[in-house]
Amino acid sequence: MNQDISIVALILHASLPVQLVIGILLLSSLASWSVIFAKLIGLAKIKQRNEAFETEFWSGKNLNDLFQAVGNRPDGAPLERIFGSGMKEFLKLRERRVTDPSSLLDGARRAMRASYQR
Repeated sequence: MNQDISIVALILHASLPVQLVIGILLLSSLASWSVIFAKLIGLAKIKQRNEAFETEFWSGKNLNDLFQAVGNRPDGAPLERIFGSGMKEFLKLRERRVTDPSSLLDGARRAMRASYQR
């Protein structure tokens, strides 16, 4: 009495409903892993773009020049969008001749916080 009890043999000798369930589970597993790896790759790209922007931000570059460069990028990193919204609000308040520094900073902070929460 020598029976093969390998996983493949058990699946091949199982009934049709059991084989269907195993097939569905395998397909679900493959779909899940593909989503997991796609998300990991996407998050790695975002992290890389954020780090590149942060390096550029802290390099001492003029903020107006940096804002112009950020505004022209269609696929900006999240930090770029947060910076862009804060800078846009800051410039808008300066155009309205708001001279109080705390009002300028509060407006920029609110815009950046709203962009962060989005």
